[in-house]
Amino acid sequence: MPKVAYTEEDRQRIRQTLVSTALELMAKQGIQHTTVEQVYRAVGISRTFFYTFFPTKEDLIVEILYLQQPKILAYAQSLMADPSLTWREGVLQFFRSCCYGEENGIAVMTIQDQQLLFRRLSSESYRLFREKQERLFGQLLSCFGIQPNQARIQLFTNISLTAIIVRRAIPDALPFFVPEAGRDTVDFQINAIVDYLEHLKDTPLPA
Repeated sequence: MPKVAYTEEDRQRIRQTLVSTALELMAKQGIQHTTVEQVYRAVGISRTFFYTFFPTKEDLIVEILYLQQPKILAYAQSLMADPSLTWREGVLQFFRSCCYGEENGIAVMTIQDQQLLFRRLSSESYRLFREKQERLFGQLLSCFGIQPNQARIQLFTNISLTAIIVRRAIPDALPFFVPEAGRDTVDFQINAIVDYLEHLKDTPLPA
């Protein structure tokens, strides 16, 4: 069978399709449970050809996380612009959508996903990842009408990811948590986060 010659434009299109397909699969079934084979078969290319785009699954994961960042921000902006929602309703809906990402097309990393990704990233890739993460959370604060600074962004990042990770971790990674109270636990965390953000919204940065 003759070898197919791909133009640079073809390769760029295939790469984008791989990332968008991986995001869709990983959002639905989780990052750990999505295999490289599922992705390249869905796109219709070979395993060997896949690895010319992404040397490892972790490289692909980073790309899908980057792809969904502007989508997450656009979603938050749409909620803030929705005249049928109060500020608090919009922010609550945003966090619920993120915590239950598999129901809303958002890929969420579990504790295990984060540990594996961290071990595989180069120091430069890790630095870039943290920079983009900080930029996203700063933009989200601004979207919610809150003046961002480094301390606010850092705390907001941690408390947001804590709620998301706890939701995904009960009961598999946190077996001593009570699974029957899992949803109520996440609701409590989300409401506490929104209470904190509401306080920040009314508290300007010191001059």
